[in-house]
Amino acid sequence: MALFNSRKLAAPIKPAATYKPGRWRFILPLVVFFCMLLTWYLLVHFNIFPSYAMPTPGAVVKSFWEDAKSGSLLTDIVASLWRVAVGFILSAVLGIPAGLWLGQHSTARQAFLPVLNFFRFLSPLAWIPFAILWFHIGDKPAVFLIFMATFFPLALATMSAVATIPAIYFRVAKDYNYKGIELLTKVTFPAVLPQVITALRVSYGIAWVVIVAAEMVGCQDGLGYGIWEARNGLRLDSAACYMIVIGLLGMGIDRFLLQFSKIPNVRWGYER
Repeated sequence: MALFNSRKLAAPIKPAATYKPGRWRFILPLVVFFCMLLTWYLLVHFNIFPSYAMPTPGAVVKSFWEDAKSGSLLTDIVASLWRVAVGFILSAVLGIPAGLWLGQHSTARQAFLPVLNFFRFLSPLAWIPFAILWFHIGDKPAVFLIFMATFFPLALATMSAVATIPAIYFRVAKDYNYKGIELLTKVTFPAVLPQVITALRVSYGIAWVVIVAAEMVGCQDGLGYGIWEARNGLRLDSAACYMIVIGLLGMGIDRFLLQFSKIPNVRWGYER
């Protein structure tokens, strides 16, 4: 009996079926999309919400065609993308170097950390009255609000990443006589780049939330202004169209930022 049990235990184990994500990469999102579309249709069909409060999918598609044909949708997309790009790039150009410097200098980190945290927890929308009074209407107040919303999270994320770099990295760098810019470019920045890319993606999402609110009160064009104008005209089909465009643009640029994490020199940071 014991011999039988030992032979049974020694029998080769068949490997479990491996999951292949490529097979379901497109099918599963499509299933979820059609489920959401079906839910939307049923909500309208059974009058769960009044007709004036819930546009039909067909009405949204029609509104999309009309806005695209008139050119207003393209104009608003370009305006919003420009404001987001300027504010986001400005915060990255200033916030990431500030975080690198603060991460390497403990005294400066202790001095500035309370201030950075204070402004990080302060809603960027609270700056809207000041932004309008300082910069009036147009691109400048929207860019300012995006900068205020994204600079502090980027600086803090970069600073935290630098502060948590294993000490062995710097000991090895010392053996190779890395100092100054060489230490920054060959050790510090490559070590924190994965966390910086993640912080950029998160901050970019915040930028889109802020730009929609900013354009509702301080601009005469843009996707946020389009939603506000549709709301005033009780055109919820147009508002839903603009909401869908915002979501698609956000997803597309987030996928673009995600590609940076797949660079071989960056990928090691995610797998270590």
